This record gives sequence, C-alpha cells and structure tokens, in this order.
Amino acid sequence: MTRYIRHAAAFCVLLLVALLVNTAWLQVVQAPSYDDNPANRRATIARYEQPRGEILVAGRPVTGSKDSGEQLRYERAYTDGPLYAPVTGFASQRYGTTFLEHTEDEVLSGTDPMLSGLPLWNDLTHARNPGGNVVTTLNAAAQRAAFEGLGPRKGAVAAIEPTTGRILALVSTPSYDPAELSGNGPAVTAAWARLNDDPEKPMLNRAVRQTYPPGSTFKVITAAAALDAGVVPDLDAPTDSPDPYPLPGTTTRLANEADGCENASLRYAFEWSCNTVFAKLGVDMGVHAMGTTARGFGFNDKGLKIPFSVSPSTFDSHVDRAQLALSSIGQYNTRATPLQMAMVAAAVADDGQVRPPYLVERTTRSSGGTVSTAGSRPVRQVMHPTTATRLRELMMDVVAEGTGMTASIPGATVGGKTGTAQHGIGNAGTPYAWFVAWAQDDDDVAPKVAVAVVVEDASARRGDISGGGTAAPIAKAVMEAVLHS
Repeated sequence: MTRYIRHAAAFCVLLLVALLVNTAWLQVVQAPSYDDNPANRRATIARYEQPRGEILVAGRPVTGSKDSGEQLRYERAYTDGPLYAPVTGFASQRYGTTFLEHTEDEVLSGTDPMLSGLPLWNDLTHARNPGGNVVTTLNAAAQRAAFEGLGPRKGAVAAIEPTTGRILALVSTPSYDPAELSGNGPAVTAAWARLNDDPEKPMLNRAVRQTYPPGSTFKVITAAAALDAGVVPDLDAPTDSPDPYPLPGTTTRLANEADGCENASLRYAFEWSCNTVFAKLGVDMGVHAMGTTARGFGFNDKGLKIPFSVSPSTFDSHVDRAQLALSSIGQYNTRATPLQMAMVAAAVADDGQVRPPYLVERTTRSSGGTVSTAGSRPVRQVMHPTTATRLRELMMDVVAEGTGMTASIPGATVGGKTGTAQHGIGNAGTPYAWFVAWAQDDDDVAPKVAVAVVVEDASARRGDISGGGTAAPIAKAVMEAVLHS
C-alpha cells in the first residue's frame, strides 16, 4: 500500500513540475507572442481604462478625457481643438497619435517609468501610474492672435523667443478639431475619410511640415553672408549691380519690381527688395559660402525635432551660377518652413546666435512634481555679432519706411523683411506672401519675439513686391500679443 502511495505522490509531483514548467514557458517564453497578438485586447483596454494626462498652455489644460462608458473607457477631449491642433495633434483609439500626443505618449498615458517613485514595485504588480502632464512653451495670446489673423486663409505662423528658442506660437490653417478622431466608432471613420480627402489638407501642419519658396525673406541670409565675408563693407555704398541682371551663362535677364535698383546700396536694396542686387551678391559669394551660411541658419538639417520632427528646409548646393542667383533670392530650389524662417529672424535678433527651438518646457506627474525639463541647449554662432547688428538696422528700415510699414508697433522697435514668393509653372501661381520679423519693447534690453508668417492664397497683386499687405499685419498682431503679455 505504501508503495502505491509513493507512486501516486511521485506522479503528483511530476504533474506539479510539468504545470510549473508550462506556466513558466507561457509567461516567460511565449508571453511576447501573446502580448503582440492582434486578438489580445487587454493592453488596449488597459491603455484607455484611466484618463490621459494633460497638455498645458499658460498653465491651462487644452486637453481632457471623456468617459465613454464603453470597453475602451476614456476618449481624448480637446479645448479649442482647431487652435492647438498643430501642437497637440490627435490621440485616437483607432488611428493612433500625432505631434505632442505622440512624442509625449509615455508621459501622457502613464507608462513612463519616471512617473513612478517605485518602478520595480509597479513592474511586479503591473500597476499603472496616472498620466503625467506636458507643459508647453506656448504663449496663449500669441497663438490666438496668429490663428485669428490667418482666419479663413491658408497659411502658417511660427513665433520664437530669440534668447531661449522657446516656441511661442505654432499655427496652421485651415485646421480641424482632433476630438473628431478620438473614439473608434463610425463617426470617427467618417471624419478620418473626410479630413484625408479634403483638398485643403486641414491635418497638414504647415508651420513645420510644409516647405515653401521663401522669396525675398531669404535675402536676410544672403545679406548675412555678404556682410560676414566683407563683400559689402558699407551699407550705403553702391553695389555695382545692373538692372536688369543677366543670369550668368544664360540669355535670361532678371528684373525688379521696384525702381532705383541699379547699383543700389545694400540698405536700399534690402528696404525695397531689389532682386538684382541680391542675385548678384549670391553669385559673387559663390555656392560654397552661400551654402555654408544657409546651413548655419538651419537649412538642410534633417534632424530637427521640437520634439516632433520638422521637415528640412533646403538650400541646393549643387547648382550652376544662374541657379545660384535665383536661389539667393529665395527662388529656384530654395525651400523653407515657417519655423525655419522664424529661426532666421531670431538669429538676427539674438546677435547672430541660432538656438534650437523647443515646444515642451517640462513634463510633470499628475501631482505636479517635475519629471523632466527642457534643460540647456547648444547655441550656434552663425554670423558675427556686428553683422547681426547691421542686419537689425536694415530690418528696422524696412518697417520704418520700406515695404513692411504695416508691422510697425507704437512704443516698440520692430525689424522685418517682406517677401512675395513666386511658384507654379512659369511662376503662374498666386504668390505666397511672407513676412519675417522681430520685436522688442522700447524698455526691453533684447527682442522678445521673432515671427514668420506665410499666407498661401494671398490676394497679392502680381506687381506687389512684398507680403507687407497680407502677412505683415498678422505678424504685428502676434508680436503685440507677446509684448503686451
């Protein structure tokens, strides 16, 4: 009898060992395949079983969470969704995440290990931290001024604090309400199809993901290269520039929209946007010098993130002299995002220093404790401080008595550069209206804001030499909002 008991006990032990081995095999070896199985909804259910963290602007949340009462319980909600969509992006149960909702997803969803004081305990218990918060650098008044200034027109605005790189406004129009994509029902599917089929592309972030020919605003860079190299030693000296200017190696003659550009000084040429002067300067400088200066400002940088990625602005260094002439006035293959051109204006305002722009000031736990901060960022000196001083002088002239007078702000010093960029086959498209600028109160020791505005469907006359009538008033409103906040 005892022998049978021993055999039964041994068999039970064997079964127990087999059970333990099988359990270990399932939990350790096969667990990843089960976790990744599309039929396993537990991770998805867990993701939406608690409210998502908030994205904050000026201390106020512009996001929220709505209890749907469904299996995927909490859906994303937005305050002023179209206003902040280029910053927040969307968080959809069906279509995933974009922009800050994507790059800061671990913090917002509560999965970032830094949110927990006891991460090992959370690993053992599979507990989920409450979603953290993302504090942005945005100035709420500037964001609204940019959005309302663009109104129904297609375009974008980017504004930066020159001395830090903090992004103060990032607007793209037409926009959309990301709340339409939050859930997973038929309405979300219909909204997704409608938004993607819309020829106006409301989900395109034109401030950072669309590049345009920058037109005459690129002359800031050409002037910086010429002044830094000493090619133009005196702002008021004649430049030996013919009008019209024969493009090297071709029979094409480049003309001006403005009068008085023949042999004009750099000051006059900048103030009235003489194409011939800057095209010749670009050729005189050479493609290497022009390309080096453009790269210094941030062109051809494929790694810029704010924290989501920014489409690279481009300056083609493989061009002949005629193409270089056109590139030097912001045409041919030269392309820029509004954020890039705001960086150009900010560099002029900050003594020639380019500071990487950033959108997230810090991340916090739901209780308010800081998880991470923006920290210090590398600074690149793109031109001599004396060159930046002379460029500020030129930009101030544009606003004081040139093509950018509509951006003038009482009680403040404003410098700007207008541009009307031609595009389309044979330049037949309606010109893009550009304006880049910086501003400081008369009592300030340094400029507080740099801004770039582009309007795609500007009602500019073909003979208008600038975006001063369309883009400059929008820039003025944004700069006033920052100066008065």
